[in-house]
Amino acid sequence: QVRLVESGGGLVQAGGSLRLSCTASGDIFNLNAMGWYRQAPGKQRELVAVFSSGGSTNYADSVKDRFTISRDNAKNTVYLQMNSLKPEDTAVYYCYIDLFLRPRHWGQGTQVTVSS
Repeated sequence: QVRLVESGGGLVQAGGSLRLSCTASGDIFNLNAMGWYRQAPGKQRELVAVFSSGGSTNYADSVKDRFTISRDNAKNTVYLQMNSLKPEDTAVYYCYIDLFLRPRHWGQGTQVTVSS
């Protein structure tokens, strides 16, 4: 079994910052990638950022230059530093982990609310 535990969400004013954390535990090996999606009310879940096993990162255009994804392999933890937050960043943020030849696992989600 694989378990993902997220933390760091909350309420922040526009222009502020938050850092999300996601720690994976359990039967983890052959890790391919960890990353974050988000889902706003009435919208589809969208990819925010991904950190691949080779060290490459990718971001949604809407968060480039504002969000930074990083990973601590020793702790099986991925972080999402979110700066210059906008009201349109309000969503539930979900962490995920991709393990080689295994189904994707998801965290429970953490709410991020940005007030104007």
